[in-house]
Amino acid sequence: MTRKQLVSQIRQKNSYLCVGLDTDIQKIPKYLLTSKDPLFEFNKQIIDATLPFCVSYKINTAFYEALGSKGWESLEKTAEYLPKETFNIADAKRGDIGNTTDMYAKAFFQNLHFDAVTI
Repeated sequence: MTRKQLVSQIRQKNSYLCVGLDTDIQKIPKYLLTSKDPLFEFNKQIIDATLPFCVSYKINTAFYEALGSKGWESLEKTAEYLPKETFNIADAKRGDIGNTTDMYAKAFFQNLHFDAVTI
C-alpha cells in the first residue's frame, strides 16, 4: 500500500484506527476454542467488525510464533484475510544484520504481504 492509498483510506473512513491483532489464545471466547483454528476465527470476527472504521491492522507475531507451526498457520491465514485496502503491519520487532534482515523482509513482505514490519 502506498502513502497516497493510506491517506485516501483515512479520508474515506474519517479514521486513523489501527486494530492490534495481539491474539492471546488464553483470552479467546470459549465458544471459539472448539473451532478448527480459534486464532483465525477470532481474528476474522474482529476484522469483519472493524473494517468499516479501520485503516490499518497490526499483528503481533509473538502470539502466533509461541504456538509453533499451528500458530504460524493462523498467522498466515490471518495475513491472507487482511483487506488489501488497509495498511497491514507485522509487529515482529525484528532488528538484525544485513542478510538476516533480508530473510525477515522476504518472510513478511513477499510471503505474508505485509506493508510494514516493526524493528
